[in-house]
Amino acid sequence: MYTEAEILSEPRCWGECLQALKQSREVDQFLQLISSRRDFLFVGCGSSYYLAQTAASSWTALTGLRARAIPASELLLFPNFISSLDVAPQAVLISRSGHTSEILKAAEYLNSKAAPGVAISCSPEQPIQALAAATVCLAPADEQSMVMTRSFTSMLIALEFLAAKLAGNIAFLQRLDMLPRSAQPALDSIAPRIRDFVEERQFADYVYLGQGPYYGLACEGALKVTEMSCSYAQSFHTLEFRHGPKSIVGPETLVAFLVSKSGREPERDLVEEVKRLGGTTLVIANKPDEGIQKASDLAIELNLSDDSEAMSEYSSLPAYILPGQLIGLYTGLKKGLDPDQPRNLSRAVILDEQA
Repeated sequence: MYTEAEILSEPRCWGECLQALKQSREVDQFLQLISSRRDFLFVGCGSSYYLAQTAASSWTALTGLRARAIPASELLLFPNFISSLDVAPQAVLISRSGHTSEILKAAEYLNSKAAPGVAISCSPEQPIQALAAATVCLAPADEQSMVMTRSFTSMLIALEFLAAKLAGNIAFLQRLDMLPRSAQPALDSIAPRIRDFVEERQFADYVYLGQGPYYGLACEGALKVTEMSCSYAQSFHTLEFRHGPKSIVGPETLVAFLVSKSGREPERDLVEEVKRLGGTTLVIANKPDEGIQKASDLAIELNLSDDSEAMSEYSSLPAYILPGQLIGLYTGLKKGLDPDQPRNLSRAVILDEQA
């Protein structure tokens, strides 16, 4: 099974990608082109859009520069988002395959406005290269499966690497170098626990919650469950869950929390509240405290970094999506589905221009 093997290979793949980035001439060209820019727009579709959201948060935190995320379709259908600005932001186009129709159209639109984008992808010799001013390609992260897993986390690491290089943040680059080694034992421990957890329980609803840089990851976690298991899943900003959505909480609702360092106390309060309401709680945290563990049906401790270190929260982000990927995988298998061949999906959305 491609999907399971690709998920379990992620830490190794991150290390390979980081080594390739350090030796890549593409990185130098990419950074040279964007070095004077002060406003960035991360553009993607589906998983790549959720990656864009997370990358934009990391980019701002690492560089101090303005960064936002937008789906490619918004740029195409509401182009005033760009043309109404005095100075167009530097667009960063994200596409695993480099063939996604809406991303290619977005690149063409940006070129027509004399504001060419730069791109990141995982497939060499793809159409996006001809349209972008510079492209960073992560060949080790390319996948055979339809669902994005290691490509998502590897492109996130690459964008954090580029942000740290732009900012001259050597300490953060060193933390990224440590991530593959620290994440592998965590993943080895997490996978069987999540498989057993999924096998033992039945859920009607899935909810993923995250704040700040974790919100895009929460959206991606919900999407993995939907794609691989054809289950109904939603995502919200963590504390927004109180404002209406918590009405769905019950024993057959799995509420997954991506707990941040910055907002740990109010997020812990919500974990405890959902547990009191009868929900099933899954918590993903770097180092969950005693209160979080008591209120969790399953607490995943990543233990990837020292919480006292500045920016450690951002260097650990790629690992936070691993449990969500595994839940989608094992839930799909439990339902007798083939996660390698999700219903109604293709590896890249390529639109029929004649339609």
